[in-house]
Amino acid sequence: MELTPWETPTIIDYRKTMEQFGIKPIEDILKDLKDEHHFFRRNIILGHRDFEKIVESIKNNKEFAVVSGMMPSGKMHFGHKMVVDLLKYYQKYTDNINIPIADLEAYWARNMSFEKTKKLALNEYITNYIALGLEPEKINVYLQSKYQKVKDLTLILSKKTNWSEMSAIYGFKGETNIGHVIAPIVQVADILHPQLDENLNPEPKPVVVPVGIDQDPHIRLTRDIANRAKEFKFIPPSSTYHRFMTGLLGGKMSSSKPETAIFLTDDEETVKKKIFSAKTGGRKTLEEHKKYGGIPEECVIYELFLYHLILDDNELLEIYRKCKSGELTCGKCKKMAYEMVIEFLKDLNEKRKQAKEIALKILEGKY
Repeated sequence: MELTPWETPTIIDYRKTMEQFGIKPIEDILKDLKDEHHFFRRNIILGHRDFEKIVESIKNNKEFAVVSGMMPSGKMHFGHKMVVDLLKYYQKYTDNINIPIADLEAYWARNMSFEKTKKLALNEYITNYIALGLEPEKINVYLQSKYQKVKDLTLILSKKTNWSEMSAIYGFKGETNIGHVIAPIVQVADILHPQLDENLNPEPKPVVVPVGIDQDPHIRLTRDIANRAKEFKFIPPSSTYHRFMTGLLGGKMSSSKPETAIFLTDDEETVKKKIFSAKTGGRKTLEEHKKYGGIPEECVIYELFLYHLILDDNELLEIYRKCKSGELTCGKCKKMAYEMVIEFLKDLNEKRKQAKEIALKILEGKY
């Protein structure tokens, strides 16, 4: 299966993909993780590379870093919120949280101007990251184009790979612009730079990169280059892989298709329209639904509960049971989801006002 950060299939067989690329199931090591995030318990995060190193660091209060880049190509939605939830979890154990803004990749691969990328990063992403509860004192947010340490490291690490490898991993063709080819090397530098001081001297430490499975090509390349760049004594980075949220109408969730996602800045009427038009796991008629029960595994409303809205496992299990038995109808479920989303977004909107001032200072390097 062709899997790149720029071309992802609408339907992914996660188990088959994990086997194909050597990604390990994560349930094997969760017994050693204290205070696990509900994404782990609910199999939303389902695979990993070398996550044992991070579990060990958490257990023994040892230093580790987190890298989670953002591609500000559109408005932020609930699918993006997953990343922030994970970063908040890791902030309990480390203040070495690195958030590169991929403005170079946006320019080379998506033809976005640096000005537009910076504006989106400020208004949609960093502001929401802070409003959602990420502690600004514990994060290192930077634009790739402005961070000299990463740019210097990119130049050095570019010698550790070649065109044949880049083409094999990413499917680059003869007409691919050279900037697009360089973009993955910049991401390699993003991931590895926490293991170096400002003068690029080695400070080896475990690093974890939480990503969707479409980003695994970057992880594989980074791990290979880390092993080749022996002068830096890098520890190959760990990674975890989460499922993608399903779009509201089924299929992929996308910022470029507003009907597929609930954006964090959607108004009440828009949210209502989207939720009540969403695909469910209900039967064709109410009579059939009460007789045979619903299919929560195929319901995007249940997925909203699973990922974001209901953190109590017993409460979620009760909704699942009532859906399967036919006791809970799709109309009631949608109404409950709508009310919970509106309450959440109202609170977020209030927090966003103060968060924007902080986000601006962060982006200007004044925080």
